Amino acid sequence: MALHGVQTTCAIAPNRMLAAMAAAAIPPGATTVLEARDVQAWLWPRPVAALYQVGPATAAKLRTYGLHTIGDLADAPVPTLIRLFGPATGRSLHAHAHGQDLRTVQPQPIAKSMSAERTFDHDVLDLAEHRKALLDLAEELGARLRDEQQAARNIAIGIRYADRTSSTLPEATIHTRPLAATAFELYALLGLQRARVRAISLSAQDLCPAGRATEQLTLDPTDDRALAIEAVTDRARARYGPGTLRPATLATTGNRAAPGAPGS
Repeated sequence: MALHGVQTTCAIAPNRMLAAMAAAAIPPGATTVLEARDVQAWLWPRPVAALYQVGPATAAKLRTYGLHTIGDLADAPVPTLIRLFGPATGRSLHAHAHGQDLRTVQPQPIAKSMSAERTFDHDVLDLAEHRKALLDLAEELGARLRDEQQAARNIAIGIRYADRTSSTLPEATIHTRPLAATAFELYALLGLQRARVRAISLSAQDLCPAGRATEQLTLDPTDDRALAIEAVTDRARARYGPGTLRPATLATTGNRAAPGAPGS
């Protein structure tokens, strides 16, 4: 405070989630220590909105089902939470309500960006081939982000012979589906008309540790299915190598982009 004029808080707790929540609950300039034996008594009376990764929409939905405090959420059966929010989120809410957080502290700095590029053997005018290259790049970047436990807040595409453009993602992500969707939107904004494209690059920027990335809950069942498929793909890739399982679009024959050297 004396050196920079910045108010801070400091909290010590059994894990990162509890430490962050405890620091947020004390006034600026204060410090606090939350002992393991005191976690339940301190955590459960607090409102559900104070729980890690519970945003306004999730908190409102929990309250409509009578779950007003973290203690109420902790007492809710896991099957009920899974039915309301899906398997991953339901179990995560239950664990957090019981003060559990499996994230570890990452002391080493992380890269600020990660990129990949595809160079065609010749100038390509086919828009479908451009989109296939973008999907392939999103698959590669998504896999690398998950392997390195990093999430991207911003994504940019570069088209050789066209302008480079970028877009901020709605939330930091490690998943291929939102990366590809945003890449396609950026590509559409370029308005290419019979452009002779020789190379396409995709860059994930403003990276952060995946454990710190918040995710807005969704009621769309296709999201859970996409994440389940992605997890299976990652396991197959780890066992059999890259490209073992791929989207059907990338498995079709036709002009294919030759892999370029990805940078990070």
